[in-house]
Amino acid sequence: MSEQPHPGAVRGVVILGSARSDGNTRIVVDAFVARTGFDIIDLNDYRIGFFDYNLPDRQDDFIPLVQQLLAYDVLVFATPVYWYAMSAIMKNFFDRITDLLKWHKPLGRQLRCKATALISCGSDDDTDVAFTIPFVNSAAYLGMRYQGYVHTWVEAGAVPELVHERLANFAREVVKLS
Repeated sequence: MSEQPHPGAVRGVVILGSARSDGNTRIVVDAFVARTGFDIIDLNDYRIGFFDYNLPDRQDDFIPLVQQLLAYDVLVFATPVYWYAMSAIMKNFFDRITDLLKWHKPLGRQLRCKATALISCGSDDDTDVAFTIPFVNSAAYLGMRYQGYVHTWVEAGAVPELVHERLANFAREVVKLS
């Protein structure tokens, strides 16, 4: 049975950062969103250039996207595990946070006290907690509250029961929907 958020529940968004918008990570994200009612932002739908010290006034989608994210209480990052690390598109998003520390400080300060969490998707149940370090430390540096992590995988195009259980616990305990 699918859990739905109760009235007054936190407003959350999943920031999907995968090379494939319709890949295994999206399958897991859809299962999570079915439980939480969170919105989804797919980084593939945005034009976000690489961080560059020489381009403080870059005209791309990064700053408008951050402004959009400020409407949420919880930001859940979702990424496949590529070579023991987050996806390139997610890493690029994190690199651009430097804009908020260098040129857009008032905007960056508005992220303080927001909650963050992490969903990773790999080929199986094998993961290393070191994967979480960039997410944990970035949240701490920005004054955000890191709420936790769930590792997932997909089998034959479907979310296995064990992963459904993990996602349910993640939604209840980490995102505090119950």
